[in-house]
Amino acid sequence: MHKIIPAALIALATATPAFAGSGNQSTATGTATATIIAPIVLTHPATAALNFGRFTRGTGGTVTVTATGTGSVGSDVTFIPGSTTAADSFTVAGDANRSYSIATTGGNVTSGATSLAFTTTPSAGTGTLSATGTGSFTVGGTLTVSGTAPTGAYTGTYSATVAYN
Repeated sequence: MHKIIPAALIALATATPAFAGSGNQSTATGTATATIIAPIVLTHPATAALNFGRFTRGTGGTVTVTATGTGSVGSDVTFIPGSTTAADSFTVAGDANRSYSIATTGGNVTSGATSLAFTTTPSAGTGTLSATGTGSFTVGGTLTVSGTAPTGAYTGTYSATVAYN
């Protein structure tokens, strides 16, 4: 007896199978993010200044003003009674709760053709902005006074820089 195999089974047995891709390529989707923060802005109030006070030069020396505004003299320099000293002040605005670094330069105060050099010292090397994005710092310094500097009012400038850490 011969068995009869239905034609559908024969066609199935001789069909070419379908193969999956080769496996050497795959694609997925990634994500991207960006955060824009407030720029850091340094402001110097017009009424603020590093004030070394009023003094006599004697044979020369130094005048130092701390970042809290306290003044002292060295060598043969003497404050005039009633003289006041003051630290300079700056305000910082930017991204809330962000830390920043503080750097200051020295400078010169001049009167006519005479210049006297000074260095500066900020109240801190770093700071952190408040939850509202504000902060501040002060700057003191040391002025070197020559014994030959002529009397008069001396003025000058220096730079302060803040940058996000």
